[in-house]
Amino acid sequence: MIRLAISKGRILEQAIEILRRININCKFNPIDSRKLIIPTNMKNLEIIIIKASDVPVYIDSGKVDIGIVGFDTLLEGSIANHYRLLDLQIAKCKLVVAGKPNTTYFNNMKIATKYPNAAKKYFEEIGLQCSILKLYGSIELAPVLSLSDFIVDIVESGKTLKENGLKEFDKIFDISSLLIANKVSYKIKNEEINSFIDKVKTHDK
Repeated sequence: MIRLAISKGRILEQAIEILRRININCKFNPIDSRKLIIPTNMKNLEIIIIKASDVPVYIDSGKVDIGIVGFDTLLEGSIANHYRLLDLQIAKCKLVVAGKPNTTYFNNMKIATKYPNAAKKYFEEIGLQCSILKLYGSIELAPVLSLSDFIVDIVESGKTLKENGLKEFDKIFDISSLLIANKVSYKIKNEEINSFIDKVKTHDK
C-alpha cells in the first residue's frame, strides 16, 4: 500500500485532476468529503488529505510514503528525510517582495511575512539587514498600516497587491508543487512509487 498525502486547497484540486487524467479515481470526492483518508480505484493507493505545512512532517516521519506539496512549504521546513522526485508544474505562483510604490530598501527595515527563513535569507544575500515580523494572514495589510516596510508573500496574479496599493519589487522564487517521497519508503517501495511516477508523467500527453 502506498499512501499519498496532498495539500488542501488549490493544490488538491489540480492534483486530483492529474490523477483523473491517468485513470486514478477517488472513492469519495476529496473536495467535498470530510474523510481524510480516501481509497482509490487502485487497491494499493490511498490518498491522505492534510494541511500543506503538515505534508513534510507526515512524509519525513514515514507515516506517509509520498506527497504533493508546494515548494514554498518546503522552503520553510528544516526536516529533510525525503526526496524531491518530480515538479508537477501545478498551483504555480511566486514568492515576491512587495511594498508601497516609491519606497526603497534600507538597512534594518521591517519585513512582514509567512516565510521568515526565505525572507531573511534573500535580504542577507543582497547585503541588507532586516527584522522579520511573522504574520499568518492578510500580509498585505502590514505595509498599508505601517506595521512593516515591505512584505514577502506568495503572489499568483498580483491583483491583491494592486487592490491594496502595493507594488511588486523583486521575485525571490517561482513556486510550483512537487512530488516528494520518504527516503525509506522510496527504497522499500521503489517499484510501486516509480510506477506511479511514470503514470503521472503521462498526464499531459
